[in-house]
Amino acid sequence: MEQNQEKDVLMLAIETSCDETAASVVKNGRKVLSNVIFTQIALHTQYGGVVPEIASRKHIEKINQVIEEALTQADVTLSDITAIAVTYGPGLVGALLVGVAEAKAISFAAGIPLVGVHHISGHISANYIEHEELEPPFICLVASGGHSHLVAVKDYGVYEIIGRTRDDAAGEAFDKVARAIGLGYPGGPKIDKISAEGNPDAIPFPRAKVAESEYDFSFSGLKSAVLNYLNACRMKGESFSQADVAASFQKAVTDVLVEHSLHAVREFGYDKFAIAGGVASNSSLRAAFERECAKQKIAFYRPSPLLCTDNAAMIGAAGYYEYKKGVRSGYDLNAVPGLQL
Repeated sequence: MEQNQEKDVLMLAIETSCDETAASVVKNGRKVLSNVIFTQIALHTQYGGVVPEIASRKHIEKINQVIEEALTQADVTLSDITAIAVTYGPGLVGALLVGVAEAKAISFAAGIPLVGVHHISGHISANYIEHEELEPPFICLVASGGHSHLVAVKDYGVYEIIGRTRDDAAGEAFDKVARAIGLGYPGGPKIDKISAEGNPDAIPFPRAKVAESEYDFSFSGLKSAVLNYLNACRMKGESFSQADVAASFQKAVTDVLVEHSLHAVREFGYDKFAIAGGVASNSSLRAAFERECAKQKIAFYRPSPLLCTDNAAMIGAAGYYEYKKGVRSGYDLNAVPGLQL
């Protein structure tokens, strides 16, 4: 493949922070040449959630073929690759270690620079792939199974966390409520689907606020309110509507995420807002942000659902901007499961 060495930067990206084994080739931080994802959802569904040991073993089995497929689809070889980007945290330590070890081995064997990437930075950078006009500064809501962060994106790779969950992440609450009403795992897509049949105003679930921080989230009380409602129905021998419970819960989460996020956009004086992470693929949340941003004349950016879930293309985008800033990781790069942004 011909490559303008002066201009084009090809990143081979690897993502193994949870239960997706993913590899991608990204050109100049914005153009995805390949994006291969092996998902383990079917494997973990029988356990009702991700089993870290199983996830790690499956990453080891699949990572070489996923990377080979990414290179093949992009029609490049390792000799065309400028640098390797890899997620080194946060995430499951065993899963992260597989990706980090693989990236270091390829970097060493092929003599290609290595760039460690923060997983949340990757989620935020997914927006750069589909919105070529998007540049910092802007506010980004990162909502997933493990994270609910409200982030001021001041420059590429320069972040200030202005709000975070005090207990359950939004995606974690979705999974727990889905299990409680009998929908099973993974909870997010199942609640999103059944909510379309329910009445979002059927049950007045609470919208929590954190007194000392206007941007922080708390979903534990909402989850408890749902469980209490279900228990009360069972104790009285009353039936409940799965769809109504799901829709009312989803609206409670959506209302809080939208209110806090757009309040932050106004307070910071920005006119751009983006969402990222698995929960950002929720159709009700996307529609609510579409409406409110249009009303308030705020430019709204969101990745397609595929780029909201864990993938390597977003890591390639984030890695590109780190690489351009001169960031290089040594062979002592290690997995950091609790890595802070």
